[in-house]
Amino acid sequence: MAEEAAASPEGAQQRAEHPYRGPATLDQDTLAELYRVHGPGLLRAMLRVTSGDRGKAEDILQETFLRAWQNPAAIERGIEESRPWLFTVARRIAIDHFRTASARAREVGVDSPDEYAGTHDPYEDVIAARDLATAMAELQPHHRDVLVELHLNGRSTAEVAAAFGVPVGTVKSRNFYAVRALRPILSARGILSVAV
Repeated sequence: MAEEAAASPEGAQQRAEHPYRGPATLDQDTLAELYRVHGPGLLRAMLRVTSGDRGKAEDILQETFLRAWQNPAAIERGIEESRPWLFTVARRIAIDHFRTASARAREVGVDSPDEYAGTHDPYEDVIAARDLATAMAELQPHHRDVLVELHLNGRSTAEVAAAFGVPVGTVKSRNFYAVRALRPILSARGILSVAV
């Protein structure tokens, strides 16, 4: 019938007015009705196929209806009878998506190499220990000894008092004045940002 129209003078006139008429497609109303009848069921099926990935399911659904729009002959028997054809097309599109995804190399993230490096640099510990040792060398020996025992060796005030043969209050006092004397030294060297 389309061949007869193309061969007729009216068909030639229509071709002259429209030099390119693409392949036949479904009209908008038929496509909308096709989607209304079969879209929700097809989407549910594709959600199961894609393990609940709604984005992929909707992509497959959209491509399925695009193919239906491009192939009106597949819908000739009627909208209700087109369900098997739509599900077959959707299944084949899903298979193509999975094959494409499995054949594609895994994408490497755009993480910078710095993110994989350890956050702790042992060299920084060495520098900090050297800076602290030179700063503590400026303290009086009895203040320095209390700081070393309490803060670096992790002893309690009672243990330090027993080791030095002084009262606990004296250890606390020496610790207070040692920290107070050490802060401006560390601040002057740029190790502490604020001196107290």
